[in-house]
Amino acid sequence: MAEPRVVLAGNPNSGKTSLFNRLTGLSLKVGNYPGVTVDRHEGRLTLGSRSVRLEDLPGTYSLSSQSAEEEIAICALTGRAPFEPPAAVVLVLDGTQLGRSLYLALQVLELGLPTLLAVNMTDELERAGRRVDLEALAALLGAPAVSIVARTGAGLDDLRTELARMLDRPVAPPLPACCAEPELEEELQAIEAALPADAHGGSARRSAALARWALLSVDADDELREVSGPVREAVLAQRARAEERGLDPDLLLVAPRYAWIDAHLPELLVEVRPGAAAWSERADRVLLHPLLGLPLFLLVMGALFQSLFAWSDPLIGAVETAFGALSSWVQATFEPSLLRDLVTEGLIAGVGSVVVFLPQILLLFLFLGILEASGYMARVAWLMDRLMRSMGLTGRAFVPMLSGFACAIPAIMATRTMERRRDRLKTMMVVPLMTCSARLPVYTLIIGALFPTQVWLGLSAGSVLMVAMYLFGTVIALIAAAVLSRTLLTGPSVPLVFELPPYRVPQPGPVLRGAWSKGVAFLREAGSVIFVATVALWALLSFPQVEPGEGLSEQEQHAAQLEASFAGDLGKALEPVLEPLGFDWRIGVGLIGAFAAREVFVSTLGLVYGVGGEVDEESVSLRERVRDARRPDGTRVFTPLVGLSLLVFFALACQCLSTLAVVKRETNGWRWPLFLFAYMTALAWVASFAVYQGGQLLGLA
Repeated sequence: MAEPRVVLAGNPNSGKTSLFNRLTGLSLKVGNYPGVTVDRHEGRLTLGSRSVRLEDLPGTYSLSSQSAEEEIAICALTGRAPFEPPAAVVLVLDGTQLGRSLYLALQVLELGLPTLLAVNMTDELERAGRRVDLEALAALLGAPAVSIVARTGAGLDDLRTELARMLDRPVAPPLPACCAEPELEEELQAIEAALPADAHGGSARRSAALARWALLSVDADDELREVSGPVREAVLAQRARAEERGLDPDLLLVAPRYAWIDAHLPELLVEVRPGAAAWSERADRVLLHPLLGLPLFLLVMGALFQSLFAWSDPLIGAVETAFGALSSWVQATFEPSLLRDLVTEGLIAGVGSVVVFLPQILLLFLFLGILEASGYMARVAWLMDRLMRSMGLTGRAFVPMLSGFACAIPAIMATRTMERRRDRLKTMMVVPLMTCSARLPVYTLIIGALFPTQVWLGLSAGSVLMVAMYLFGTVIALIAAAVLSRTLLTGPSVPLVFELPPYRVPQPGPVLRGAWSKGVAFLREAGSVIFVATVALWALLSFPQVEPGEGLSEQEQHAAQLEASFAGDLGKALEPVLEPLGFDWRIGVGLIGAFAAREVFVSTLGLVYGVGGEVDEESVSLRERVRDARRPDGTRVFTPLVGLSLLVFFALACQCLSTLAVVKRETNGWRWPLFLFAYMTALAWVASFAVYQGGQLLGLA
């Protein structure tokens, strides 16, 4: 007997995936849906003696689809190829956002599928002084309802019992009373006549629901792959017919459902403790204030980066000492040889120069995780929405751009949830300008080595400059989006529609696990890309080998070897292009290495200023070596002005092969990744040139 297929549907961030993990015990199968780069999660759920195939659908606010995720949801629910019709639907409703969840519930119930309503986050709702009347909800929608807390597993036994009962005796829920549009009856019937038979399987109710879906979803700019030519022509013709009659199809299809929800919501939400949520409203009046909101956010970020510097510096020093001791032990234990040089000068000096910043990266992920889990980051998204729309970005672009502070790769993949290809491309082209964690080691090295450490009003110059670099990247990303919106990628943006989550006390376990997993991912990169790049750069710096010169000091011998190496030749070839930015050929060697990954710049400098030098308890850190580096004429290689020019260059240059690779995969071609690389490199050079040359004109050193 074939295993029944049950699908898990719900809004984004409703706890749907947490419930999926609980039910399947994390025994999930991950792949892509056919033809699109959207993750497909399948697992097994045991109900007594029965095994059920459970599929976690992409989160969606409605079945009116224009993005790949939303189109997958409607195809999976209706059994459109390559899917089979589900035996039942478990619909996850966010109890704290019941009104928003009920709109999707009405659309699912219209399809006539056996549906179980799982009201999640009821613990948070109770803390806010309210609860959902499950009996009233089940009676109103004609579907069984259970209360769950997916995060802790509470209520899952009731869910399994109800689901098993539903699979034994499947019953289609009644058609919601609000699902009737007499003004559009003729248009909907014409669209129904154009639907292929395999779309609705002969079900009149499903056919009517699909006609409503098509009228809401299909337009001249949609990107739906599963809509046939005859259906598309019928929808466009009937939409034009309705508009000629002075009717707005979208308003007539959507407004009655929300009016019905608004009318019935008070009877579904029972207030247990009046006034319990008042503190949340008072907090929002301050944090969402049009004048105070953004300054408060900047103050929060300033405090965050001050903590990064103050708390991580002792840990960074400890890691530097540990790597120095390890290098000293290798130097003292093994005879001089090329292999010993590779280990000490290549692996320990190179990889260690990047790993030393792991404490700071862990703290960054920890603080961002706390802000996100508390509900504050959603408020920042709301504050930024108006500004982003003025720059031509959809409000949904904020989530990928915020993810870009961690890494551009998952941020670019997060653009899949956006409705329009134009908006996805626009966001992909600006996400790499956000200050990712790979830039943090470079910023920390340059700021720590070249800028003062004095503290004013509780903030050091380093923390202020770090916040400024993050703001600089964000502002440039918004300006770039505005330019793209008015040139290559014109068209109206889709406004952001979402409800603010309640304030939550961050759970230590998930926040710590999230920070740790990102830190492990960083180390994994240091052990792969950075390892390979560091070894390659060591070889370029070490060959061809120069014979020891008579009477030369160790530092002079090191300088001669570096200048005669293959890497030195490459750096000198780049020097005419980099000299107007204040960079010498040694910095050029670092920039070459940074194309593998931005962090490699730090390990490359570790090689450039550490190759050939004795490493002992007297040895200085990389920051001190950068601070003391001199040109042949005795002038300093790194001055504050050069450092600022370098910070600006790294803020804007697209020095990440992995980012270009994922853009190529998401856009199915080389056109956009090549454009991304070209415009960001040109922008970085021009901006760095302006900073350095402008600083010199002003007499800055």
